[in-house]
Amino acid sequence: MTIAPASPTNQRLYVDNAATSFPKPAEVTQAMVHYATTIGASAGRGAYHEAQESGRVLRECRDKLNRLFHGECPDHFIFTLNCSDALNLAIQGWLNPGDHIITTAMDHNSVLRPINELATRYGVRQTRVSVHPETCLVEPDEIAKAITPKTRMIAVCHGSNVTGTLQPIHQIGEIARQHGVAFLVDAAQTAGHLPINLQHDAIDFLAFPGHKGLMGPLGTGCLYIRPGLEKQLRTVRQGGTGSISEQDTQPTFMPDRFEPGSHNAIGVAGLSAALDWISAKGIETLHGHQQALSAEFCRRARQIEALTFFGPQEACNRVAVFSIRIAGWDPVDLALALEGTFGILTRPGLHCAPWAHRAIRTHVPPAGCSGGNPGTTRLSFGAFNTLEDIARCTTALETLAHQKRAADINTLAPAHSHSNA
Repeated sequence: MTIAPASPTNQRLYVDNAATSFPKPAEVTQAMVHYATTIGASAGRGAYHEAQESGRVLRECRDKLNRLFHGECPDHFIFTLNCSDALNLAIQGWLNPGDHIITTAMDHNSVLRPINELATRYGVRQTRVSVHPETCLVEPDEIAKAITPKTRMIAVCHGSNVTGTLQPIHQIGEIARQHGVAFLVDAAQTAGHLPINLQHDAIDFLAFPGHKGLMGPLGTGCLYIRPGLEKQLRTVRQGGTGSISEQDTQPTFMPDRFEPGSHNAIGVAGLSAALDWISAKGIETLHGHQQALSAEFCRRARQIEALTFFGPQEACNRVAVFSIRIAGWDPVDLALALEGTFGILTRPGLHCAPWAHRAIRTHVPPAGCSGGNPGTTRLSFGAFNTLEDIARCTTALETLAHQKRAADINTLAPAHSHSNA
């Protein structure tokens, strides 16, 4: 079973949507071009029409986010640079010296690094709850057991960027609310891919990027702050807002309290158009498409000898993010072979989630691989991927697995000796 080598005439296949979605809906680019060519102004920085239009773009995008996520107030969606920026605002703005935070083994460095910085500077303590070694699911009861009188926040990665595992945020949210502990959800891999209901799931802070499942441009993200909590959340940046300029202190009202400086309005215009696209498609439909892609990849991957994929082995309890290893292949070499021979674009390595790789025991290089790179090779599928794309990827993986197996057999085979008759 072979696939023709990639050439300039062969279409490259992007399956790195966990990093950023690609391609974007055409409407996103059109909205950004419209903003750049007809609006161009900074919201709140003038009384003229274009500045007012820029403000309208921001307001409309907040309204759409509030509807999508079932929030309580549009002004509580704070625009950020990305999801990491949103997580930093929530973590560094909420925790005080001596506080305790609960995380899980699946958390990303955008959660772990701010916490470790606070631990070094202010003595913030953390408990990292372990996960099931196969499914990577956390037991909500284990989170409940980890709560202490000093616990001020529970932070959970909704969908793993390594294994695709979906954590039970509804149950965890109820536990947090019962104990009076703030619940922070990292929705980097789930926002736009599946329904999220802020009120039903008792979420206090929701951090998400605009450029992944939400299909917007890079440089966009948000932090949702449950109404009432903004009074307790410290600002981590201060500056001009275009409002109450007679005061030299940060405004206390939302969203200005947490949005100093000029906005990435052109990016928000693109995100707003992406939200229209999602609304037209339907979030349930997009979720169903993700599940279909996951189910097909699981089915085909299980049939490939020597291939292992980590996390849930069925489409339930996961998003379409797959970390794989093939016996004998170094993760980086496998990614290079997928691109060089088949035009398939993946991401090898530890994916900024070292403890997640410890949980699945891939934090060390594969045995017998000369490259010596730890981690896995990750394939992550998005809204524009198809079942045919799944077939192309798994066929390529099967070909590479067979090639490695054949090469190993040839290496181990004894040399034939020839004698003179």
